[in-house]
Amino acid sequence: MKGTTRILIVLGIVVVLALLGFQWYVGLHNRMVALDEGVKTAWAQVENQLQRRFDLIPNLVETVKGYASHESQVLIEVTQARASVGGARSPAEKIEANNQLTGALARLLVVVEQYPDLKANANFIALQDELSGTENRIAVERRRYNEAAQEYNTTIRKIPYSFFAGGFERAPLFEAAADARQAPKVKF
Repeated sequence: MKGTTRILIVLGIVVVLALLGFQWYVGLHNRMVALDEGVKTAWAQVENQLQRRFDLIPNLVETVKGYASHESQVLIEVTQARASVGGARSPAEKIEANNQLTGALARLLVVVEQYPDLKANANFIALQDELSGTENRIAVERRRYNEAAQEYNTTIRKIPYSFFAGGFERAPLFEAAADARQAPKVKF
């Protein structure tokens, strides 16, 4: 009886340890899944605001066209950048395309500075206000996305998570384009 009792105790301890180990693994995995979903949710919010800007741009371009028809190169750049945003699929492609669009919009607003009548146009003012508000929303959502991505990326690289993070890939960060470090120049 003593030998059987010892075996049952050892077997019970092994089963309890196995259950605790499994529960620990499930907890780690669920945390990584929750962080991954947090990154995806934050990215969806960025995309909502990018879509808002994407939808505003044609109206802004058409308004500017009426006043600055000979500034066709800038308008073409904005239109092409917007098209590249529409064709981007992955978050990394969307980040790059939106950085190009941000640069093109900055150049467009420099052109606008050269047309006082356009700056006084009520339609343009309303569109510019909408775009400005949208840019602020984009900045907030980019920050939130980057915070979620940073927490997720840090977690999947930490021990013990890194041992179990085989199917979890790093989330790209939304960084400013290289040319964003230089302010556009306004010439009169």
